[in-house]
Amino acid sequence: MANLKVYGHIISANTQRVLMILKEKNVPYELITVDFMHGEHKTPSYLEKHPFGQMPYIDDDGFILFESVAISKYIAAKYRSNGTQLLPDSSDLEAFALFEQACCIESNDFYPLAGGIVMENVVKPLHGTSPNEVVVAELTAKLAGKLEGYEAILRKHEYLAGDKVTIADLAHLAVGSTMTHSGVKLLLDTEKWPNVARWWKDITSRPTWREIWEERVVAAKLLAGS
Repeated sequence: MANLKVYGHIISANTQRVLMILKEKNVPYELITVDFMHGEHKTPSYLEKHPFGQMPYIDDDGFILFESVAISKYIAAKYRSNGTQLLPDSSDLEAFALFEQACCIESNDFYPLAGGIVMENVVKPLHGTSPNEVVVAELTAKLAGKLEGYEAILRKHEYLAGDKVTIADLAHLAVGSTMTHSGVKLLLDTEKWPNVARWWKDITSRPTWREIWEERVVAAKLLAGS
């Protein structure tokens, strides 16, 4: 049995983010499914490990860590020699700075907007409430503006931090795919943002992501029917 345990749920975008990195690095793991629909992530035993009551956290042979970006960087650094190289060489200061810049772009310019769209179009219906279409339209317009910046970067480089894929690129997959699946298909617009669309097709075609997404689709259908 794998020493590294992931406490989360395959339907959770942040859990998917961590699982993607583990698969890319060929690190064996065990997913411990958290019953978030019944509030398991808010119980005292869970909060003892993750004081903010969110998903996921990992237990790596006794080392507890939460926050999906921190977990992703930890895994990529600890298992640097495994699988896909997802971090720049820390001795290359400029490459590392561009990588951190790309991570900030995802967390500041993409995730809040795409995540907000997912909250309206996916999470609210899951809990029996209707999306606010005005909010969705506002978030979509703001995200479209951000994609102009993405297009400018990806016009010069294959990926957000240069010509090699990194965690910063893969961090977009879970929320971006869920947003696209919910009907907001900005990332597929080859006319407005051809380089964004090219980049998106590239990263969503990775076998590791296709495997996770298929698992997520099955879990979503089960939750919808419960």
